[in-house]
Amino acid sequence: MGSSPFKVEARRGMGLCDGVVLLMKKNNGLAKLVAIMQRLRGPKGCPWDREQTFESLIPFVVEETYEVIGAVDAKSPEMLKQELGDLLFQIIFMCQLAKEKWDFGIEDVINASIDKMIRRHPHVFGKTKAKTSKDVLRHWARIKMEEKGSKNNKGYLSDIPEYLPALLKAHKVTKKASQVGFDWSDINQVFEKVDEETAEFKAALKKKNKKRMEEEFGDLLFSLVNVGRFIEINPEEALRKTIGRFITRFHYIEDEFAKKGKALSNTSAIEMEKIWNEAKRKEKNMRVILQK
Repeated sequence: MGSSPFKVEARRGMGLCDGVVLLMKKNNGLAKLVAIMQRLRGPKGCPWDREQTFESLIPFVVEETYEVIGAVDAKSPEMLKQELGDLLFQIIFMCQLAKEKWDFGIEDVINASIDKMIRRHPHVFGKTKAKTSKDVLRHWARIKMEEKGSKNNKGYLSDIPEYLPALLKAHKVTKKASQVGFDWSDINQVFEKVDEETAEFKAALKKKNKKRMEEEFGDLLFSLVNVGRFIEINPEEALRKTIGRFITRFHYIEDEFAKKGKALSNTSAIEMEKIWNEAKRKEKNMRVILQK
């Protein structure tokens, strides 16, 4: 039986440039997309594409990423296929800019990813043992520290991107800290922390100290992020879905009163609460139907 190309390359010490060229040759679609990008940026290409920079592409990368998330939420394979293609194009676009500026392109990016994934999975491509996901994460954290040891002397948590949404960053910070043992032993201790932070926030509210209120509110949110981490719920995802449900219910209220010829501005909070609860009941019934 033949060896996996990855295992063969791993034994060679991962000189993977030839492997990527082979991948590009086999995957005509990827090669064609790269060629299209090169033409768009070429002398006779598209004026708009030729004007773009790394900075100008950032909003598009972010937008396409969130559209992928939307497709996953919608459980639509067709939508997901389209949105993943759009995100891939943004990656190839940035790779082309890198090729022009620093002489590395998509092949080098793929090579770097292959090297990193094999290096960080020694339990698959090497002799290290990992029986559980927690074992894997510990190995991953250790290897990352070794990789960045000489490059990063700012601290263990300093490589978490500054620009992440605050809830997502809080989740990553606490998760990474827990991987080296800085953590509570059970969720009850986390709830005790939530109670403690709630009390401190209420005390700050009574004193009407704006700065303290902000600090304690942040501490309370941070403690709730830890609750989510303990039960493996990403707070950014949880809040995003809650916002989605809120918008859906609010639009339901709006539509119901529009049918009666009433505007929301002329509707009482009690009336809106009644329709809100009706929207919640319909959501619950729909979930029950879908689970059957």
